[in-house]
Amino acid sequence: MKISLPVENHQPLVALQGFLKSLLDNQIVDVILTPMRTPGGAVTPALVSDPALLEHADPLAPVLPVNAATWAGKVSLRKPHPRLAAVLRSCEARALVELTKMAQASLEDLLVVAIDCAGTYTPATYLNKQANSNAPLWVDLYASIRQQSEFTNADLRPACQICEQPVYENAPIRILLLESDLEQAIWIEIQDELGERLGWQGSAANGHSPAIEAYIASRKQARDQAFTEIRARLEGDEGITGVFAACIRCHNCMTVCPICYCKTCVFKSHVFDHDPMKYLEWARQKGAQRMPPDTMLFHLTRQNHMALSCVGCGMCTDACPSELPVGLVFRAVAERLQQTFEYLPGRNVEEPLPLVTFKADEWTEVGE
Repeated sequence: MKISLPVENHQPLVALQGFLKSLLDNQIVDVILTPMRTPGGAVTPALVSDPALLEHADPLAPVLPVNAATWAGKVSLRKPHPRLAAVLRSCEARALVELTKMAQASLEDLLVVAIDCAGTYTPATYLNKQANSNAPLWVDLYASIRQQSEFTNADLRPACQICEQPVYENAPIRILLLESDLEQAIWIEIQDELGERLGWQGSAANGHSPAIEAYIASRKQARDQAFTEIRARLEGDEGITGVFAACIRCHNCMTVCPICYCKTCVFKSHVFDHDPMKYLEWARQKGAQRMPPDTMLFHLTRQNHMALSCVGCGMCTDACPSELPVGLVFRAVAERLQQTFEYLPGRNVEEPLPLVTFKADEWTEVGE
């Protein structure tokens, strides 16, 4: 069902906090994973069991310090686990679906509350901009999208500037921020059973508005343009080695990636601590040896491992101290692989992962 959550005194954040509180008060869940404001003004995911503390919840804050799917997975995976509601943006919800397929999360007793996303800033940008603004930053973002389908903001995280999936469809609860006049009311789609437990009566869901479709179309154009530009670099004289030339092999991109879940990783082992004479051998063979070595092996291995499930959240780009376009490269490569298997990561938890699911009639064009 689709319901209209009233907004009083032009304070939609208070209305959302009240909605989340109702999930605890009505014992729908035991705990809520939601973005929370800290006393210093930062926003970070937190598990909230005390309804009173939800006055500090801020799911509207346009900042993505981590992909919270990782933490939803950790709280939901092993039994016994609490009944959890996770407030997630689209890229987080899609990553959670992929982690579930990889047995790194469980949707049992996990209620996804998907919020429409108007884009996010890095934590540092968010703090700086918010400190110099008289109004919450989300006000201008959501209003601008409602007024202009081709709205762009160069200060947003690079991944958000080309995100064509700001809305997540397959959640039991969807907060339709992009379709709502946040000064008046917030549209929410909720499974009928949940809505009845909360005492609501609503109308039938009716899909996206034309304005949202236009906004998504403009995002696709921005994505395709970015893919064209990075592929020109990858397939041109610069090549992938040139694009990643400044990599210092810090592994930040791997650490923050919600899809890179391996507890033991060869790149965190001593395998790549080579013997001293090996470095000399390489230096003599080439005349000079790049240090640190093995950076391309690292990136190509990561692409091989997670390209099919890359949801394009862009945490890897944010974490790169060399400001490499890691996420854009991965998305551009992943898109072709995902199209080959007609696979869209995060679309449906029932959709099997390619490569790990045998199909006898698959890829016949390359041989039986």
